Amino acid sequence: MRYSDLTLPTPEENLACDEALLELCEAGNGEELLRLWEPAQHFVVVGYANKAAAEVNLAFCRTNAIPMLRRCTGGGTVFQGPGCLNYSLLLRTDGPSPLHSIPATNDYIMSRHQAALASLLQAPVERQGHTDLAIGGLKFCGNAQRRCKRFLLFHGSFLLHLDISLMEKILPLPSRQPGYRVNRSHTDFLVNLHIPAHSLKAALCKAWNATEPLAEIPFEQINALARGKYALDEWNFKF
Repeated sequence: MRYSDLTLPTPEENLACDEALLELCEAGNGEELLRLWEPAQHFVVVGYANKAAAEVNLAFCRTNAIPMLRRCTGGGTVFQGPGCLNYSLLLRTDGPSPLHSIPATNDYIMSRHQAALASLLQAPVERQGHTDLAIGGLKFCGNAQRRCKRFLLFHGSFLLHLDISLMEKILPLPSRQPGYRVNRSHTDFLVNLHIPAHSLKAALCKAWNATEPLAEIPFEQINALARGKYALDEWNFKF
């Protein structure tokens, strides 16, 4: 598998990068890939079908110049910023594959990540909800996917040193929550791993045998998507 440790300057570009890479793979011009990136600023990302006004304190975001964007995958709303490590997997789904359905894909990827994190942390790691990873009932990773005909995008965020107290001001309790959350606040539900990002990056690369650097980045497509989609209110506030 190829890998790319690539953080782009803006939130819009980083979200556009995942979609551009998926489009490249779907068109037959890309290979399976693990991308890793770390945001340099705080921003909010709602899932494709989320209603921004219901899931985000938009007034606080506007007052504090915190961008609110929409991603191309499902799932719930995520607070991003320094102290998060994001990963994106581009995996082939055509032909014989353990990724033939959403539940099968969740099981395949989450089982691999559960084992990798348990080994790295030397602690029991739980799979909770559909695609959460947790320790002692406290969530440290959430994930989402988008499926095309030939490839899928599966991506997520690991909490390493994120400011969860700031998240409390930006995100109300989600409109939909997994049963194990039992209405807990973000502070009581989430946990930072407090490990170096490079250690987790190495564990993920090992788990996916991602050893070959990605040679070409589709910057033109990324920039076009960032400007023509992810920077527009028509996309970000479509629901």
